[in-house]
Amino acid sequence: MSKLDKLIKELCPNGVIFYKIKDISNVTIGEFVHKNKQSEDGQYPVYNGGSSNTGYYDEYNNDGHKVIISARGANAGFVNRIEGKYWAGNSCYTITINNENEINWNYLYQYLKNNQNVLLGGQQIGSIPSISKKQVEEFNVAVPPLEVQEEIVRILDKFGELEAELEAELEARNSQYEFWRGKLIDNSYGSNGKLIDLLSKPITDGPHTTPKLVSEGIPFISATAVHEGKIHLSDAQGFITKEFDDEYSKKYKPQKWDVYMVKSGSTTGKVAIVDIDADFNIWSPLAAMRTDSEITSKYLYYLLQTSNVQKQVENRMSHGSQPNLSMRVLEQFDVKIPSIEEQQRIVNILDRFDKLVNDINVGLPAEIEARRKQYEYYRNKLLNFQELNYNE
Repeated sequence: MSKLDKLIKELCPNGVIFYKIKDISNVTIGEFVHKNKQSEDGQYPVYNGGSSNTGYYDEYNNDGHKVIISARGANAGFVNRIEGKYWAGNSCYTITINNENEINWNYLYQYLKNNQNVLLGGQQIGSIPSISKKQVEEFNVAVPPLEVQEEIVRILDKFGELEAELEAELEARNSQYEFWRGKLIDNSYGSNGKLIDLLSKPITDGPHTTPKLVSEGIPFISATAVHEGKIHLSDAQGFITKEFDDEYSKKYKPQKWDVYMVKSGSTTGKVAIVDIDADFNIWSPLAAMRTDSEITSKYLYYLLQTSNVQKQVENRMSHGSQPNLSMRVLEQFDVKIPSIEEQQRIVNILDRFDKLVNDINVGLPAEIEARRKQYEYYRNKLLNFQELNYNE
């Protein structure tokens, strides 16, 4: 019998008491601080819920051990924990435990994180999804004796530490991958040329006017669908009619092995390759590039991610109301153009490296995913308490 089993058998064999959050803690909403008052040089992180801070500020309005929940937006109901001084924004609920000698704040975090889908599923749908303060305050939490809480936290934090170690190793491998990707291309045998020399036609983009979106039809892709080097149709901005698609396909129609770079907005410079046969179309923030062969397309995909090209993106894009990179400027980027045989050699090496680093089915990503599922399984198992029935 494990230590936890012994504690439960000794201290709460018949179940535990469930409390509403409002009965064991104080729930507050933060205060708005404008983005232009935040900076990377600020002393304290600013949170509006979500998985990370939105910036830094020179003042704080919370300190100590806190559990926070996103109040509005697509992530309304997302649960996080913070230790120390921070600024809670006006989309951030802060939960302050009344008595930490009775309730472990990390236990409360783990319990709410385990029930995060319930909170996310309770979003009030409007122009902006949200969850109310009352929804948070009325949420029921199983509260076993403190010794049981602490043992659960110890076990789950151990799982978290193992996952963090794997993620740190993956980050190190990513850095190594990026280094060798640049080395392989920079030191390849070939001539110096312009990006346009690699392409079978000039760079193009999608329509500059936003179409009327429909409930179903052909996926309409913008910059938000470009991440992890792929086009994610599940992140389409919406759907367009076949008539709209036919009209704008006279200019350009996506096909397998096309390469995209985001050319405007906060993610300018991000790159993706179309590795699927699918019917979709793109909006103007994407620059579309096509080559004569699959090998050159893959070489182009890797080339555009090198520090040499990304520095040119940073130096040559305009900075108005938002960053913007002209397609004609992009075509004149300085690049290395090896022979097709040398491109094949580089692509073969980088494909293997990319699979080890990014493929969720192999290597570290697969191990991290397995650890995460194991963590979630045990968290759910350890936090599944029977409610104490005083009549028994």
